[in-house]
Amino acid sequence: MRIVLLSGGSGKRLWPLSNEIRSKAFLKVLKSDDGVMESMIQRVCRQLDEVGLLQSTCIVTHKSQVEIIQNHVGDRVPIISESHKKGTFTAIALAASYFHSVKHADLNETICILPVDTYVETAFFQLLHKFPPVLSHSQADLALLGTSPKHPSSQYGYIVPIPPIDNKHGYLSVSQFVEKPDEENAKLLIDRNALWNCGIFAFSLAFMLANLTDKGLPTRYEDWQLHYEKLPEISFDHEVVEKISHAVVIPYSGTWWDLGSWSTLTNHFESNVIGIGQISKESVNTHLVNELSYPIQVINVSNIIVAASPDGILVANKNNSDQIKERLSYTRQIPMYEEKRWGNYRVLDHSIAETEAIVKKMMLLPGKNISYHKHQRRKEIWTILSGSGEFIMDDHLYCIQTGSVLEIPCGAKHGMKATTALEFIEIQIGSELVEEDIIRIAMTWEDSVQFCKNRD
Repeated sequence: MRIVLLSGGSGKRLWPLSNEIRSKAFLKVLKSDDGVMESMIQRVCRQLDEVGLLQSTCIVTHKSQVEIIQNHVGDRVPIISESHKKGTFTAIALAASYFHSVKHADLNETICILPVDTYVETAFFQLLHKFPPVLSHSQADLALLGTSPKHPSSQYGYIVPIPPIDNKHGYLSVSQFVEKPDEENAKLLIDRNALWNCGIFAFSLAFMLANLTDKGLPTRYEDWQLHYEKLPEISFDHEVVEKISHAVVIPYSGTWWDLGSWSTLTNHFESNVIGIGQISKESVNTHLVNELSYPIQVINVSNIIVAASPDGILVANKNNSDQIKERLSYTRQIPMYEEKRWGNYRVLDHSIAETEAIVKKMMLLPGKNISYHKHQRRKEIWTILSGSGEFIMDDHLYCIQTGSVLEIPCGAKHGMKATTALEFIEIQIGSELVEEDIIRIAMTWEDSVQFCKNRD
């Protein structure tokens, strides 16, 4: 069996901590069993490892999230990168074509799909081992995981089993899927023994390839990559699940959480305050999450969430915090905080006059390196605030330390490695300051240094 973690999301419901790059799966606001703050993606990978499935796991994500994923899970999990965001159907098809034409997987192999931000007990992931035998025994096209509803809710999809209910084989046949009904209809569905849809399902590789062939779509990974930009944005639920003639569901009676809003996420915080600030005793059921260096005081205000980051500040009643998704402007803004495979940065200032300028405070972690690369439309100035390391520009190697000032002309090849943690200010000046303005020459420091040796 192969596990596919889907990583994406617009990052709007948990704004301002989340954004287009740092979706909720990357927020380190929850504690692990040993008391360490970890993100949802780190938690999922840890739990998959505990049940013996991490070694057969890969992650499908848009290219903009590759580096933040590497920052959280390192190189333990292979990443399949999407050139454009095209929905869950296309992401899953890309993974299937990769297994088929690159990895030459057996057509009968089970492919299991799950969101990267699944938040459950580890016992939940033990159930994934049941997918191959259940698919084989039931001869179903699709197998899903469903959990017993705790209350009628319009926030989840429902899986309705075929009566009479007979679970002697560990699964139920599916009668229909109902996507996010109103609460009145949700009550009726629960009376019919419906389960909440956990968004986790499995199928054989042969099934997915046949589905692609029937739709006139390619089955080779290279062909998907060539035509990705032109493909429609569609969901797997709409394109496949709702049209399935034979599906089964494995019931799960344990605890399952969807932590997609401030009202649900804060229920799992161990402290009412994360970051610098205080909440008065009169403020009941109020939480503060502050990523800024400025203290925030909350006095005598109950049932609210206060969240602050370089991207903005949210003050909302918890019952209505989901409205932020609609209130956010649809005009694209540059993320003010990003995590990279080598560290992180915060945007301190962004101005547009005769030329555009961005000021960032960068943190390069010990032993990590920024790739050897160049820019076509901007020059940069790096001022080292603390730490030491090595710097390459145009195939010349230099030692750097606190106080070093590095001027990088437009078009100059450059890269840096931290010996100790390097904190520095980066000033970008140019005509169009976009992340896409980068030509990578070497990713590792060993390969970068070879250019200096070749010059000699």
